[in-house]
Amino acid sequence: MVRRVCETDGCEREARLQCPTCIKLGIHGSFFCSQECFKGSWSTHKLLHKKAKNEKSNEESFKSEKGEMNTDPWPGYRYTGKLRPHYPLTAMRAVPSYIQGPDYADHPLGVSESEQSLKGTSQIKILPPEDIEAMRLVCRLAREVLDVASMMVRSGVTTEEIDRAVHMACLARNCYPSPLNYYNFPKSCCTSVNEVICHGIPDARPLQDGDIVNIDITVYRNGFHGDLNETFFVGDVDEGSKKLVQTTYECLMQAIDAVKPGVRYRELGNIIQKHAHASGFSVVRSYCGHGIHRLFHTAPNVPHYAKNKAVGVMKPGHVFTIEPMICDGAWHDETWPDSWTAVTKDGKRSAQFEHTLLVTETGCEILTRRLEDNGSPYFASQL
Repeated sequence: MVRRVCETDGCEREARLQCPTCIKLGIHGSFFCSQECFKGSWSTHKLLHKKAKNEKSNEESFKSEKGEMNTDPWPGYRYTGKLRPHYPLTAMRAVPSYIQGPDYADHPLGVSESEQSLKGTSQIKILPPEDIEAMRLVCRLAREVLDVASMMVRSGVTTEEIDRAVHMACLARNCYPSPLNYYNFPKSCCTSVNEVICHGIPDARPLQDGDIVNIDITVYRNGFHGDLNETFFVGDVDEGSKKLVQTTYECLMQAIDAVKPGVRYRELGNIIQKHAHASGFSVVRSYCGHGIHRLFHTAPNVPHYAKNKAVGVMKPGHVFTIEPMICDGAWHDETWPDSWTAVTKDGKRSAQFEHTLLVTETGCEILTRRLEDNGSPYFASQL
């Protein structure tokens, strides 16, 4: 009889216990030596359950009762707005072996062990000069990829087609698209349309005249990540959406103007919320900006709402993102059954902008700044 070994990292003891949920879901393996090891592995092990449930749901829902293709994978789900997913998704895109990937690229659950090892820490890394130069390069490349994506935005183009263009642009620059397989995210960028706040999964739905769409790009090169996003107009957009997008960009830039050594990270939320509320909009509270360098997400956390309890004071050499998500209605959110797509609870529209920033001796450097049009975002030319 084959001896089973505990699946907890570093444990070589004989395993006699099997996860009961894995048995129900038909997941093979999942043996542990004790309840202690099982509980200790829970934070990563539970991701197996989530992945298996999603795969089962997708398989069962692509056919209607009449045997016809059904593009809505969750027919019983109560959507908050008019947007619907358009499934099935295409397979996860391949990255050539000669392109260096982050530690989660080949992990079966997309877990970043390097991030997990620092989870809960509030210590903010001060980057040495060589790391700062690496961040300048990767952020410039990330900007180039977003510029490529911007040329795809028009009515009739699917977000899946945008994702393909992003993927190819990353490979052309010897970059790994950071979202790909990050905790099993299935695509190379995030595309968030209308009421989607963030983490929208590119699919076969064509963009429609009047939509707004955020494209969030992160690329990985030589051990570092660079992250940015913009919200774009698709064709003729109503005045309310124009005001929302304009205000969201202003929130980002006003916060950036305050970045300098000695400023507390929690102050940025006060600036953003004050401006958003003055225009009649709300600020999402569930998602925040973050530190970024060798890790995709790390300290500091940068909330965008007022009176937050963010820890830390800005110092030269800190690198982080500011990425406010501003809503036309209430700030409350919920997540689609794909476990990624965050949408407004009231179905109203949301917009977002993001830059990666370096704190300097006197202020900050916008590492992902657009090089054309004096750094103006793409939507500005359509106002």
